[in-house]
Amino acid sequence: MMAEITKCLNEWNATIEALGQGKQTILIRKYGTTLKEFLLYPTSSYANKDDVLDSFQDKEFVQNNLLPAGENRTYEVKYYATVEEVIDKSSSRIGAFNKFHIWTRDHVKDYLGRKKAKIWILRVYELDEPQMLKRSNGMLYANVDKPVKLEGKSVLSDSEFNKIKEEILNIK
Repeated sequence: MMAEITKCLNEWNATIEALGQGKQTILIRKYGTTLKEFLLYPTSSYANKDDVLDSFQDKEFVQNNLLPAGENRTYEVKYYATVEEVIDKSSSRIGAFNKFHIWTRDHVKDYLGRKKAKIWILRVYELDEPQMLKRSNGMLYANVDKPVKLEGKSVLSDSEFNKIKEEILNIK
């Protein structure tokens, strides 16, 4: 039987689209995770900032993916992720990961401060049936209002994903 989950990670819609289109394979966080899988829930509050595009390398991509589909706090959830590995890196080594995400180095440095980075290597899947969902309040994780079946296709082939994962794990 297919797993069903309600757990979701709140993330900027542009970042979710980068993950869902295979442009990004990692999340950089100040904390680790014990969750093995979660839905990627799009948020849009950051989109109102005047300088939001300054946080990203590919401004055109971000502009085209700033806002998620939906309204009245109900948004389209198209992807879920499994956490393949979480690695610790010194914040001084963070530039080595630039090609695996869409943020600018400055944005990542500002976010981390002096804290160690936790690099989450994610395998992302596109749901067979996107869902319009509301979520509970929660800073890091939240729950959506109905269980979602984890049925979908990986956005990267096994060989593409394994090649990227190996490259990430080999960064010293």
